[in-house]
Formats: sequence, C-alpha cells, structure tokens
Amino acid sequence: MAELTELDSLEILVIIDNELDPISPCPNEAVQQTGSLKDMGLNGATITGDRGEAKRELRMDGICCSAHGLSLMITGIKDNHRRTMLFDTGPEEQAFERNAKRLQADLSTIEAIHLSHWHRDHSGGMLRAIQMINEPKPQSAEAVAVDLHPDRPDFRGIMATEPISMEADPSFDEVTRAGGKVQRNDQAHTILGGTFLVSGEIPRVTPYEVGLRRGIRFDAAKGTWQEDTVVRDERFVMCKLKDKGLVMFTGCSHAGVVNATKNAVELGKGTPLYAVMGGFHLADADAEMIAKTTADLKALDAKVLLAGHCTGWRAKFEIQSQMPGRLVSSFVGSKFVL
Repeated sequence: MAELTELDSLEILVIIDNELDPISPCPNEAVQQTGSLKDMGLNGATITGDRGEAKRELRMDGICCSAHGLSLMITGIKDNHRRTMLFDTGPEEQAFERNAKRLQADLSTIEAIHLSHWHRDHSGGMLRAIQMINEPKPQSAEAVAVDLHPDRPDFRGIMATEPISMEADPSFDEVTRAGGKVQRNDQAHTILGGTFLVSGEIPRVTPYEVGLRRGIRFDAAKGTWQEDTVVRDERFVMCKLKDKGLVMFTGCSHAGVVNATKNAVELGKGTPLYAVMGGFHLADADAEMIAKTTADLKALDAKVLLAGHCTGWRAKFEIQSQMPGRLVSSFVGSKFVL
C-alpha cells in the first residue's frame, strides 16, 4: 500500500449534516470556519434599488438546509495542487442538489466518491451527485471513481416491534448508468495519488463498542431479515497534515468511533492523531457509553473533534466538558480549513 502524501492544508465543505447554525462562532482556534450569515451577507447579491448605504443582500434562499445524513467535500492541498473527493452523499437527491447549489460548490473538481457504508442516509444522493459532477465535463472526460464496499445488502433496516426497512441503496448498475466508475474495495488502499487512505474492515477491539443495536438486513434470496449489528462494510477515510498529524473521517461509527480512531492510528504508522470528523453514533447511547467513549477519545489526544450527524447533543456536551476547546460542531453549510 502506497504511503500517504503529507498535505499542506485541508478544506472540508459540509454539504449535508444534521445540524444548521450559521451564527455561532468556531470555538477551536486551530480551525478556520466560514459560512456564517455574515460571510453570506458580505458575499451576497448586489442590491440594485435604494436601501441607503446597504450594497449587499442576505437572502434566506441561499442558506443550506439540514438533513439526516452526511456529505463532505474534502480537498487535500499539496504545493498548491488540489485533489478533491466526496465523502458520502446524504439521504436524498433533492437535499444534495439544493445545498450544493446554494454553496456554489464546484463539483466538477471531485475526482472520487467514497461511500462510508451501505445506509441510505449516506448513499441517497449518490446518483444525482454523480450526474452533477459530470455535467460540466466534456463527454470524453474520465468517469468519476465511486469507491464502494462489495457487500451491498438488498435492504437494511432496524428491528422495532417489527422489521422497519430503509430504502435500498443505489445498486452497482445504477451507479454505472449514472456515470460513475464502480471500484469495489474491502481492503485498505490509497486514492488520488496517496492524498487519502480508505480503510478496510475496522477491527473491533473496544469491548463496549458492540455495533448498531437492532440493526438488520434483508436477504432477498431467502426472503428473510437477519441480524446485522456489526455493519462490517463500514470504512473510514484518513489523510496526513504536515506538522499536525492524521485527520480521520467517519460516516456513522457503527464500528465504534474509538475502534475506528485506533485503526487509523495503527495505519498511520506512528503519525499522531490530529482530528476526527463525522458521525460518532452516540445520539442514542446511554450515559456510561458516552463517558467511556469520551475518555478514550481524550486518551487518543485528538486536537480537533468535528462532531456531526449522529453524534448527538449529549455526547457533544460531554466532549466539550472533558476536552474544552477541542469540539467543533459540523454544521451544514460550513467550510472548515485545517
């Protein structure tokens, strides 16, 4: 496996996340954050009528909308050379398209899409994302690579008093027809010239991280729902920042955010951990699990915890209490620079 390129800086544009807050300032001095109402206003449309000294208009239809899911446009920069990937695509096409347009994101720069795991709140916008990435390009352009785990369930769901099914994830054929180049991977590998590393299956080494409670998957051949708490197809993405360390992106942390972070450190071969971003899946965890997870994250000594999606407010509160100044909420519409 190729070595990771040491990046000069990293830009993350949050296209989809569960929370919106364009007012609160960034509490972590190590992180540059833009996308506030002030930023939008100063870059807003020019006023043509007479409104006194006001020259710019802040429009409400330019503000992103939150949605249950995750989609991050991540750009690694080395010697002014930029390599961009899309990490997950949110829950549905309309949300992805609306926010991408409101952010005026240049999707044509995206060279690869990575799906963290087969769950609809991460894959639902994929087909439209592929189309939007390809639309500005000539027909002769190479298809965008779509990195997928080969074990795609027919359906996934949650066992309540009865099985509750989610919508199906896009199929491999649908991804190809939309204009993507399917790349099936279940082993750790680098992409975009070593800019990013995609993990393989995440080792389960933390006793209290037991997977997705009540998770199930449908086997169409047998016509039955089966237990699926482990979510073995979940994979994270990581990169290496010069003079800082590893940055790890996790979709939902069904494998456990501590397990994933420890695996990232192992794959990093001695490079210290700098930042963790994504869903920590603690929104429905009990107080004991939140406390244990926070303690283990503190021991791993990440300087930046960009918590979003399924992390939950109680876990964020605990992180802020135990590691003051390190928490940054991943708000939709924000751009972070590390």
